[in-house]
Amino acid sequence: MPLPVDAGLFSAALVGYQQKLQEIDARMADLRQRLGGSSPATAVAAPKRIVSPAARRRMAAAQRKRWAAARKAKAEPAATPAPARAAKKKRRLSPEGRARIIAATRKRWAALKKAAAAKAAPKPTARAAKPGAAEHAAPKTPPRKAKPAGARI
Repeated sequence: MPLPVDAGLFSAALVGYQQKLQEIDARMADLRQRLGGSSPATAVAAPKRIVSPAARRRMAAAQRKRWAAARKAKAEPAATPAPARAAKKKRRLSPEGRARIIAATRKRWAALKKAAAAKAAPKPTARAAKPGAAEHAAPKTPPRKAKPAGARI
């Protein structure tokens, strides 16, 4: 159920808001004065310029004349093109150069693979270096058989 509308309540609210607005305007004017500016109430707007139809025609004719001159100036350089610079020839890789790059790449990859293999190789332990150490080593378990692809556990 909506509340009954009370005109007195709204008019009191309106008066309160107008008073707050006047306080805010006064504070803003004070700040503008401290900054050295003028308040908007004192600033006078310049009247809008009224131009006669004859003056408008003269202005339009002058603008058309300026645009025609600009188009003519733009068209003249296009009529006499400047000597074009010779386009740089695209550089191509010779077969010998490509072969050298491929060889260097293969050499780098071989060195990387060799370094990775040396790092992954098992290092001999002090126990294995002693004679008879193989007898005391843990027995190796045989590798597991691969399960068929469709088998489940």
